[in-house]
Amino acid sequence: MRILVTGGAGFIGSNLIDRLLLIGAGITAVDNFDDFYDPQLKRQSVARWQGAVNVVEADIRDAAAMRSVFRSGRFEAVVHLAARAGVRPSLQQPQLFAEVNVIGTQILLELAREFAVPKFVLASSSSVYGESPNPPFREDDRLALPISPYAATKLSAEAFGHVYHRLYGMDVVCPRFFTVYGPRQRPDLAIRKFTAAILAGRPIDLFGDGSTQRDYTHVDDIVSGVMACIERKLGYEIINLGESRTVSLRELVSLIEKSAGRPAEIRWLPAQPGDVPLTYADISKARRMLDYNPCVPIEAGIERFVQWFQQDVKA
Repeated sequence: MRILVTGGAGFIGSNLIDRLLLIGAGITAVDNFDDFYDPQLKRQSVARWQGAVNVVEADIRDAAAMRSVFRSGRFEAVVHLAARAGVRPSLQQPQLFAEVNVIGTQILLELAREFAVPKFVLASSSSVYGESPNPPFREDDRLALPISPYAATKLSAEAFGHVYHRLYGMDVVCPRFFTVYGPRQRPDLAIRKFTAAILAGRPIDLFGDGSTQRDYTHVDDIVSGVMACIERKLGYEIINLGESRTVSLRELVSLIEKSAGRPAEIRWLPAQPGDVPLTYADISKARRMLDYNPCVPIEAGIERFVQWFQQDVKA
């Protein structure tokens, strides 16, 4: 298959492309290499492919640049991972989040329609569930109102996906990712920040009382779910991809301490606006429609992550 992966140099995108290369897919990766975090980390990811991937530096909001990519690619699938990410940053830059995550997505959907791309996988997020009172979260739950600009943009992107399926028959799948972690995770995310600080003997900041819970999902399992979304004709579907297990913030720190072999020094800070108390995926739909079966429990995943960090980041 010829596949376009937006955000291809990022955390999830680069792990997905590693897997796609194993099956011989022809891949074009688009990334704008912005400075949300050190772009050199992304450049290190793409360098490892050594010309096996067509890497295009472009912004998904640039319709002309993206039309050129679509014109030259003749893609059979688009996997749209590019986004401004993060609940807290979206509070400071809501307009930017709307421009990238909503307008950028609409531009890509329109180009997929124009160039008759039959499959569009649109990455969404567990944040859309807001403060849902009914865990584990099901795709057919009546959604609580989003509590961050980031969550609102992801709901909007899903709605645009439905429009393009309904009007043009495009196969659009929206996997909702639940707190993804693993090798090459962004440096602003909790597991990587905590690991770096604990290994260096620096304090870590914990917001709230440590009772917030997340459904941490290893990137290998997320990639397996996305691969199934690419391979199967599904019409329009929203599908949770999580481990379907919750871990508290205190428990997470304890697991990192155990794998790092040293205790954490903790600075307790007030809870942050926009953070939800719980994410918890009901993955029965993913099991049924994708044969999705998460295989990396958090204990093994954290141990593997700390080993990766020590070998590839601290070296």
